[in-house]
Amino acid sequence: QVQLVESGGGLVQAGGSLRLSCAASGVAPTARTLGWFRQPPGDEREFVAGITVSGLTTEYADSVKGRFTISRDNAERMLYLQMKNLKPEDTALYYCAARTGAGGVSERSDDYPYWGQGTQVTVSS
Repeated sequence: QVQLVESGGGLVQAGGSLRLSCAASGVAPTARTLGWFRQPPGDEREFVAGITVSGLTTEYADSVKGRFTISRDNAERMLYLQMKNLKPEDTALYYCAARTGAGGVSERSDDYPYWGQGTQVTVSS
């Protein structure tokens, strides 16, 4: 089984930056895609960014394109999300996730069987 643990969240002012990390431990079938999702207060979970384990393909939600960068370090079993020019609407609980299914990056949360506990990001105006 795999455990995913996020870190790096916190309180920042609009225009600031944060770097989220996700550390994997345990054993699981070879992952194919990795992703970040977020859940704003009182709202549903939504896709933020995804990356294939190969690193050759990335995908971003329109709301974060040009501001967020997803990356991974397979050797260290780490996933990152560099967030710049943060906005109040970015406030949410951020989750990392992994999947082994075929088809590359998916924006559907149901396609990801492995999840972290979440890390809170709060952006003040």
